[in-house]
Amino acid sequence: MKKTLLLLATAAFAVDVPPPLNFPGPTLLPAGKDFPITDYGAVADGKTLNTDAIQKAIDAAAAAGGGTVVVPKGTFLSGAIFIKKPVNFRVDGTLKGSTEVKDYPIIDSRFEGIERPVMAAFVNVLNVDGITVSGEGTIDGSGDVWLANFPRGGRGNAAASRPAPRVAVANGPRIVLTPTPDNPPAARLPGGTLMKPRLFNFTNCHNVAIKDLHLQNQAIWGLHILYCSDVLVDHLDILDPTHRVPSSDGIDIDSSKRVRVDHTTISVNDDCISIKSGKDEDGRRVNRPSEQILIVNTHFAEGQGGAAMGSEVTGGVHDVEVRDCTADKGNWAPIRLKTQPTRGGVVENIVYRNVHVSNVRKAFEFNLAWNMRINTAGEQHPTSMKNIYLINVSGDARAAGSMNGLADKPITDVHFINCNLTANSGLTMSNVERIDTAGLTVKNSAGELLPPTTTGRGGAEAP
Repeated sequence: MKKTLLLLATAAFAVDVPPPLNFPGPTLLPAGKDFPITDYGAVADGKTLNTDAIQKAIDAAAAAGGGTVVVPKGTFLSGAIFIKKPVNFRVDGTLKGSTEVKDYPIIDSRFEGIERPVMAAFVNVLNVDGITVSGEGTIDGSGDVWLANFPRGGRGNAAASRPAPRVAVANGPRIVLTPTPDNPPAARLPGGTLMKPRLFNFTNCHNVAIKDLHLQNQAIWGLHILYCSDVLVDHLDILDPTHRVPSSDGIDIDSSKRVRVDHTTISVNDDCISIKSGKDEDGRRVNRPSEQILIVNTHFAEGQGGAAMGSEVTGGVHDVEVRDCTADKGNWAPIRLKTQPTRGGVVENIVYRNVHVSNVRKAFEFNLAWNMRINTAGEQHPTSMKNIYLINVSGDARAAGSMNGLADKPITDVHFINCNLTANSGLTMSNVERIDTAGLTVKNSAGELLPPTTTGRGGAEAP
């Protein structure tokens, strides 16, 4: 990422700030001929299982050399479907996910940073170039029913002793992942329940777009973008209406590059957007970063984070910009960078620019020892977190937030530029070095200045 010297009016010194990140959009195929799924036997009654009919429409469009498969008005129930090249996919009505485990075959994928066989997503796009998924309709994962039927990993309910579902033996389409002699066992959620289906997954795709849709009620992650490049996510609404589904992330960008998220609204029960690159030993084996990620004009509503880096960052995360975005009440920490001491990797050249927060829990959360109650075993490989730029961050929060490095691996080179917040408490820091807080002003509701406080190694520095 090239940098340029900018002399900010609110600062008495020049700061070497990256210019706004931009890159060309994907090259997409034309829409072509329509292939309505009703021409292949799909029934819009919300009860008939239409998996085979929808797949027949996709296969027919692929055999014809392209076109657009159309889900018309009405509610169409389906299990896992696989969009093929060179087929576009348009949803005008509602595509509703089955809640039967047998309707989701096992495929090779990555979940929570480890390559392993998992249940297919509801909508799968594997090894495809140039396609567009669009429409003004809804893709609904029936997450509320999955939560009621298999609640383990949820928030205290009486049905936690219900037995785990048995996953179908049949395998789905195989995809090319990173070669490994010993693929790990199937993913399991806390309590032993076999993984639920993600709502939407792109894997090994290039020059693709998903836009204008309503994605909702995911059983687990909403939109997973894995090993992809040149991806446009535009004008989506992503909602977990229960706000109770565990790991109902809005978007997970995973070891991918040149991904742009634009004009999207997200309200979920985990991070609105999480940028990842593999976990621990398997992440080091794969060793693929997430890079050149641009998130603009996006609204982070309820969620544990807004645009978060981590916690699976082993392959590295760099050259990311979050620009012209908003976050409001119900969001825990819209500016969030998290990892664990086993992760390793480098998180660097991260820019949050023109971000407005309104009554969030805290504006900032940087943590090299996040959630140490889980996943802490293994050889220690502390993450390097450096060159973070916080520019024109404004609004009000219950707390300014926290920045916690490790005693032997401090967070370094964080720059606050023209950041003005109203909060009940100021920024707290531990184990940090070369943190420039000259451009950060935090005041309480009475107008009293709340300076940052530091414990442990290092401290705030204002040149």
